[in-house]
Amino acid sequence: MKPLLELNHISLSYHTPEGETPVLSDISFSIQQGEFAAIVGPSGCGKSTILNLISGLLRPEEGTISIDGKPLEESSLNIGYMLQKDHLFEWRTIYSNVLLGLEIQHKLTESSQARVDGLLASYGLEQFKKSRPSQLSGGMRQRAALIRTLALEPALLLLDEPFSALDYQTRLNVADDIGQIIKKEGKTALLVTHDISEALSMADRVIILSRRPASIRSVVPVELDIANRTPMTSRNAPNFKYYFNLIWKELNSHEYSSAVSVS
Repeated sequence: MKPLLELNHISLSYHTPEGETPVLSDISFSIQQGEFAAIVGPSGCGKSTILNLISGLLRPEEGTISIDGKPLEESSLNIGYMLQKDHLFEWRTIYSNVLLGLEIQHKLTESSQARVDGLLASYGLEQFKKSRPSQLSGGMRQRAALIRTLALEPALLLLDEPFSALDYQTRLNVADDIGQIIKKEGKTALLVTHDISEALSMADRVIILSRRPASIRSVVPVELDIANRTPMTSRNAPNFKYYFNLIWKELNSHEYSSAVSVS
């Protein structure tokens, strides 16, 4: 089976009047349809840069990116991108916020609007359709942001530390909500995070990067001994600590001095 996403030998440097700064070095990995993968690595190593390349906001200097077997620039599949902030507009209601992407892409039809209505009902936001973003909790706002993204029916979801602006307890609950929604909708996702526990609780596989210029240090398949796994229940799996220590040691080997979150 061909992967949904494939990166082959990606390298990138930033260029300024002061000189060249290598960021990524020979990055190769793939993600299968329906898989949830996570990327962890030292601060500033280029994790978000990888997402920017996959979304087409940047272009690699070397290597290729394919979506469903086609070069990225030739693919017609939608890619959804969730950032650290929800970027909901206060002057719009929650309903008009979640319809915004459809409006911009001229895809607001009766069927697409009905799909949004169904998502709002399924994920507990139907009664808040007429509310403003400031009237919702941080977790509810992130759910609205995800529904706005899902409304465009993306083949791939890119998640750039989407819970980092939340307090710890809310972060756990929202990660659990979002993770379950993504699984239920059958979406393929790639999460960037500093938090090892978050990566393990949500992902089927964790990609560990080196410090900049980033290369792939190792890839850890996550097979937790727990039935009916969710992001929250994953943390209670007997072998969760084993995987945590494995990734922690990989990130904190003698070559690395950057700290990572250990919540």
